[in-house]
Amino acid sequence: MQVEFTPLPGVLVLTPKRHGDSRGFFSESWNRRTLEAAGLALPEFVQDNHSLSTQVGTVRGLHYQAPPCAQGKLVRCGRGSLFDVAVDVRRGSPTYGQWFGTELSFENGRQLWIPAGFLHGFSTLLSDTEIVYKCTAHYDAASDGAVAWDSLGIDWGVQTPILSDKDRAAPAFADWESPFTYEADT
Repeated sequence: MQVEFTPLPGVLVLTPKRHGDSRGFFSESWNRRTLEAAGLALPEFVQDNHSLSTQVGTVRGLHYQAPPCAQGKLVRCGRGSLFDVAVDVRRGSPTYGQWFGTELSFENGRQLWIPAGFLHGFSTLLSDTEIVYKCTAHYDAASDGAVAWDSLGIDWGVQTPILSDKDRAAPAFADWESPFTYEADT
């Protein structure tokens, strides 16, 4: 598995090897032993989610679950293509408010690891894009939240986004108080 570090400490791009032939390919999208051999120890996953966005330009996010139900997510694209974004919102972090985005697609097979303490969002680049992601905590409606998708200067590559009511009503980053706190490695 190829591991790429991003400008946001803790956020990683993981690209599993694909073994292909005339029939298609096989890939291990997640293997704890492989990552541990590369020096990475990700938390245990407890829930898998699968989302379909039928239209190009759908923006979902920026979402989070507040502590104590905060989620880390390992995101990949099962079909189509998306621009996936993580935003550091851990108060006291040297990269607080900074974001990283990358294209995840069926073709490139890349995955984005987003630890707890980061907002997550994406925009779809192709119709009928499927997003599949593993979570480190179960969904908790009382902990669910969002920050306005357009309040951090992220170039989503979308002129007129297709948004949910939740995302349309989300507060701007400047008006939002983060429930996350940065804890430096000791």
